[in-house]
Amino acid sequence: METKKQKTWVIIAIIILGIIAFLIPNQIAAQTGIKRTDLQKHDLSIPGREAIQARIDFDGHSAFGKHFHPGEEIIYVLEGSLEYEVEGQAPVTLKAGEVLFIPAGVVHSAKNNTNLKASELATYVVEKGKPVLTLKK
Repeated sequence: METKKQKTWVIIAIIILGIIAFLIPNQIAAQTGIKRTDLQKHDLSIPGREAIQARIDFDGHSAFGKHFHPGEEIIYVLEGSLEYEVEGQAPVTLKAGEVLFIPAGVVHSAKNNTNLKASELATYVVEKGKPVLTLKK
């Protein structure tokens, strides 16, 4: 009898752990609220450099934490408004149609402080073969 109870508890524990393992990644993704869509990537005429374009969509009240790139980033806000914090500068809030230039290696972050969706077009001019993004710890 005792063995049957143990087997039942083991099965219940496996089911619960399976449900948790399934739900946790979805919860983390839901909390970040950021979606990046790579649009294009091309070598430049400058040796060792490439251009990468991506669309970054921000759900309401989502943020992309401090990070930097191995090259320049040129931002064009497509919709909504986003607050950018660039190391050494005062925070700036940009709305659709406005632009921002971030020099290579400069730590920065972006935040959507509204309930509405916001999006940006990010163009990176980076060293070929290096990671496009490095998170700041």
